[in-house]
Amino acid sequence: MPKNSLNVSLKGADDIFSTEESRQEQQREQVQQIPIGELFPFKNHPFKVLDDESMQRTVESVEQYGVLSPLIARPRPEGGYEIISGHRRQHAAQLAGLDALPVIVRQMDDDAAVLLMVDSNLQRENILPSERAFAYKMKLEALKNQGARSDLTSPQVAAKFRSDDAVAKDQGISGDTVRRYIRLTNLVPELLDMVDEKKIAFNPAVELSYLDESQQRDFLEAMNDTQNAPSLSQAQRLKKLAQEGHFSYDVAFAVMGEEKKDELDKVVIKNDTLRKYFPRSYTPKQMEDTIIKLLEQWQRKQQRQNER
Repeated sequence: MPKNSLNVSLKGADDIFSTEESRQEQQREQVQQIPIGELFPFKNHPFKVLDDESMQRTVESVEQYGVLSPLIARPRPEGGYEIISGHRRQHAAQLAGLDALPVIVRQMDDDAAVLLMVDSNLQRENILPSERAFAYKMKLEALKNQGARSDLTSPQVAAKFRSDDAVAKDQGISGDTVRRYIRLTNLVPELLDMVDEKKIAFNPAVELSYLDESQQRDFLEAMNDTQNAPSLSQAQRLKKLAQEGHFSYDVAFAVMGEEKKDELDKVVIKNDTLRKYFPRSYTPKQMEDTIIKLLEQWQRKQQRQNER
């Protein structure tokens, strides 16, 4: 075989190998150091980034070790990068005074970005009801969009329920629970905040979500005026009254002013009131034991007086 023919053959093999290596290298995600000023939050990001104790611990960790887990972001048409995963790390890095962050940059369409953003945040331990509500809603819409693109012949209603069930399956809950969380997105901000603050329970809040904005604001005023939180039965009655066209502030005030059955069977003494009568070192259990002993003494005294 001629020598120059062998060289040509080897050269061709080298070219093929280099091309394959380059292709794999391009596919392999690289961690880049991106200036913090070029990173922007995800549009309509449903998860709150709070300056709480957890954030303070994250800041202290970033100050000591840096950001160990890279963020995930995608390029923005107008420049910079939109954060898909890592909003809390980015905020902690800002508070810690970092100039740049490790970031994996991915090219992703809107629906794929929403799914990754929601799923990465739903892994957190403490998630507020409002965060779940808007996250489930965003994920549902993204799944419906993807389903519409892949199967345009599917009936809309059937696609909706498949999407609901897909969201539910990922979270280990029922499709009905997902739909009930999404109902919370219909609440006015003030009522939704009360759900997050546990001033209104989840199930009554779902029922109240069927009131329109004006009715919700009338209810909110009635709730504040009566200083009562709605029970499930009260919320269901208010929903029915609204559907029948009989809802008003006066109606809401009358319903919210009713004594609840469970309130008739219990006595509540605020902790601040009790603390005035006990040493600071007393635990709630010690306070309870002392109160019971005093009540027993009082009962015996009353019995002796009645026997005279």
